Amino acid sequence: MKEKGYFIRVPDDIVSRLDLNTEHELTMTIQDNRLILTKTTAKSDWRQYLGSAIVTLLSSIGLLIYWLINGINEVKLTGSYSIASFVIVMGVLTGSLVFGVTFIKQRRIENTAASKLYWRNFPTIIISFAVILLLVLTGVFWLLGSLFTGASLDCWTATIIFLLFNFISNCCMLLVARSFDSVRLITLFAMVIVSGVVIAMAANGQRHWWQYNLSFLGTNSATSSWQFNFTLIIAAFILIALIDYLFVSLHELYPNNWRLLTLRILLMLLAIDLGAVGLFPNNSNLHILHDRVATYLVYLIIILIIGIRWLLPQVTREFLSISYGIAAALIVMAIAFQVVGYLSLTVFEISAFILAFTWIVMLFRRLQLLTQESFAINTFKISLTQLVTDEDEG
Repeated sequence: MKEKGYFIRVPDDIVSRLDLNTEHELTMTIQDNRLILTKTTAKSDWRQYLGSAIVTLLSSIGLLIYWLINGINEVKLTGSYSIASFVIVMGVLTGSLVFGVTFIKQRRIENTAASKLYWRNFPTIIISFAVILLLVLTGVFWLLGSLFTGASLDCWTATIIFLLFNFISNCCMLLVARSFDSVRLITLFAMVIVSGVVIAMAANGQRHWWQYNLSFLGTNSATSSWQFNFTLIIAAFILIALIDYLFVSLHELYPNNWRLLTLRILLMLLAIDLGAVGLFPNNSNLHILHDRVATYLVYLIIILIIGIRWLLPQVTREFLSISYGIAAALIVMAIAFQVVGYLSLTVFEISAFILAFTWIVMLFRRLQLLTQESFAINTFKISLTQLVTDEDEG
């Protein structure tokens, strides 16, 4: 019998961008009077977890041998030389190793998100995800320690628990590295900032940090001030990595665009200034320098909010309305603090920080969507060619 069908001719530009070849399969979906072609992703293979399993097994065997040689037959769940301490330390080390190796492999593959990052961003990415893993593991074992106060286990059972947590940590880092993209970079930036600031606030609660100002968290008078300053510095490096990644994609869509170049320079200055706030804490010997870089940070955000109408391509009314609304709120709070004296310094700083941080995250999210929308709005002509094949009837 004769079976009729059609060829779909796809432009070379689309084939190149999606890294397609004759061996790829495309999934065709009909939805709401639309024909959607989706590149079929490779199915999950258990062999991708083999490296993580080997690393976990070797570290678990090594830990068990260490306990047996030192005659440690019973191990505490939390505390010094406990299951928690070994899981956290080894989990971060092996997880970072797995993430780094996987990320390098992904970077060598063309048209992947990792391939668009510069090598100078590589240490920042690893350290940032390692910090997040450290915080997650610490939080998990803090909860377990609260639920099972004073619990201890024999070394064999402790090894099994270590193996499970270590394997899960390694697999999570593996999956994050394989699915790395700008959305995860934005999420990483938000998580580092929020977790670092909240932890610093909690650590200095008994010192009544709110009676001073937000910058108190980074001074010598604060508890673990280095954590707060380190948060700002690492967040600055994440911002630089995010800027590099997004603007590499945007440059392909908007070549030689002076507006985007100006926006990139302003965002780079913002990232550098954010790192400088952490690098020069508000101590007595650095007070003037700290105030200057903090003031420059405010000026840069104001310039960005005012100029975003002209600097950001395809800016939407909704985004402009939100931007100007945030700018108006900042101005009102500044008047309430400096002129009226209604707001305290701490309330003003926290409120301004939340508004500015929210706007920056929204801006990067808008830039990320722009890299997708710019490709989506292009109209490509796809032609259909009729195909007729002869097939013997059975």
